[in-house]
Amino acid sequence: MSQPAISITGLSKRYHNGFEALKNVDLTVNKGDFYALLGPNGAGKSTTIGILTSLVNRSAGEVLIDGIDLARHPSLAKAKLGVVPQEYNINIFETCWQILMNQAAFYGVSKPVAQQRTIQLLKQLELWDKRNTIAGNLSGGMKRRLMIARALVHDPQILILDEPTAGVDVEIRQSMWRFLVERNKKGLTVVLTTHYLEEAESLCNRVAIIDHGKIVLEATMRDLLSQLEQEVLIFYLEKPMRCDPKIQGFSYSMIDDHTLEIEVKRGQVLNEIFAALNRCDIPVTSMRNKANRLEQLFMRLVNKKNASEVV
Repeated sequence: MSQPAISITGLSKRYHNGFEALKNVDLTVNKGDFYALLGPNGAGKSTTIGILTSLVNRSAGEVLIDGIDLARHPSLAKAKLGVVPQEYNINIFETCWQILMNQAAFYGVSKPVAQQRTIQLLKQLELWDKRNTIAGNLSGGMKRRLMIARALVHDPQILILDEPTAGVDVEIRQSMWRFLVERNKKGLTVVLTTHYLEEAESLCNRVAIIDHGKIVLEATMRDLLSQLEQEVLIFYLEKPMRCDPKIQGFSYSMIDDHTLEIEVKRGQVLNEIFAALNRCDIPVTSMRNKANRLEQLFMRLVNKKNASEVV
């Protein structure tokens, strides 16, 4: 069995003032995962990323990057990583081309290979037309895409994204995710921290929830979402509903004559809803969750943990 991409054991961080940012954290990210690390502000996400990237010193614990001990062999371990931090940290006086070429040189990539990768990444991230533009003149979304390109130019095995879409508009965000999903399918391991929980739900196959420096839960996304006891679905109807469909066993209400809100408990079958609507000759054009499912579950887990600590 191959080594995990990232293995974290007993990781702790205590600051000089006594504050514990991390408390005995254990995490395993397997190769090929699209992995989400979720939690509220101050939960310990950025501290964990900071330790992985050697920007923060750990107080205790072990971090292995593809089996390499980060403390003993930091250069070898960090060569496996590409990092996109929260804040812009590019040289605003260099062009896109210069930034990628310089980063490749820093990792010892030969000039011909660096040029090939730079061309490929700038084109894939829709920055080719801006290759000779200094970074300071780019829009926020373009700067974020440039940072992703810079993180990948040395061809790392693992990409760490710390709140990468904060302040980025929806269109740019979606194009970034399409690119990263394709890279993940080709074997790139991706670790994501985000406040946009719908991103984690749609992108990630595994998730860990951290709160007050402790891991509240670690699971596959499928297993995590299966813990929801109920959810509310919105059904959009092809034509106005003129009669009560009498959907047995479900609580439901009309938002308007073309929109139906239905509460579905775990174990209930959606076919019963569609059958009842068909009896009234009401085709359904589409449906969606009323609220983000992962967000609902996150709040329930965190509130449950906080309540247990009070008791």
